[in-house]
Amino acid sequence: MNTLILQAALTGLLVFGQADEKLFVASPLTMPKEFTPGIEGPACDRDGNVLAVNFAKQGTIGRVTPGGKAEVFVQLPGTSIGNGIRFDRHGAMYIADYVNHNVLRVDPKTKELTTFAHHDDMNQPNDLAIGPEGTLYASDPNWENGTGQLWRIDRDGSVTKLASNLGTTNGIEVSPDGQTLYVNESKQRNVWAFKITADKKLQGKRLLKQFDDHGFDGMRCDVDGNLYITRYGKGTVVKLSPDGKVLQEIGVLGPRPSNICFGGPDGRTAYVTEVEHTRLVQFRVDRPGLAWQRWHESD
Repeated sequence: MNTLILQAALTGLLVFGQADEKLFVASPLTMPKEFTPGIEGPACDRDGNVLAVNFAKQGTIGRVTPGGKAEVFVQLPGTSIGNGIRFDRHGAMYIADYVNHNVLRVDPKTKELTTFAHHDDMNQPNDLAIGPEGTLYASDPNWENGTGQLWRIDRDGSVTKLASNLGTTNGIEVSPDGQTLYVNESKQRNVWAFKITADKKLQGKRLLKQFDDHGFDGMRCDVDGNLYITRYGKGTVVKLSPDGKVLQEIGVLGPRPSNICFGGPDGRTAYVTEVEHTRLVQFRVDRPGLAWQRWHESD
């Protein structure tokens, strides 16, 4: 993307679509029951397609165009079932295979699927985040015990445990500057922030926000570092500032949103996986998503 266009989009000077478009109003993108109740882990590719797990049957990755046309993109091997999905700047897709304690990798050109990382001490992994330099981070809940862990997966596939003795770690994200790791705990309803050190360890755990009711699931940052967090059971996505202030709460046409990503021509379309109706819903936002910015920085 042209640098001037990217800068204009990020500063709000360029708006795609109608000037009077409605922001933060959800509408369906796909039909009900195109996905299974395991619908999760959305991420947009460079072309603006939404990839999400368990399309048509468990163990698949579905690809949905911005117009809502869906198809199977890849079938995972054996007993593998995906959860969180992330892309790196080169287009490689990483999938949390929670059944087999793996992070899988899909080659962007050939669709060849390999095991990128594995660790026997993982409960899952569940959701994934990626730093600006390509380091992956994984949440790892133990739902039965209400506990969780955090892992780092380096670019060579090596796996390091970063934290244990947490609550049910679920949504996870890295701040735009790459210096803060956010993680939420579904059962405890906490959102935590950790400082990422120069050697990629975590320190300075601080409580960003605690909610009184309903659970959490996936979350993603926009370019300003605001967190969009799915409120599982409440049927909303909450927009939280980097200092923990609730800025907005958006209804998503179903009580069980499981995850969120950003895409569209300007990065200002949010896509949410919604379990009750097993579909994707969408709504427009005021600022682009962080993943969209990183795609176009690498053009």
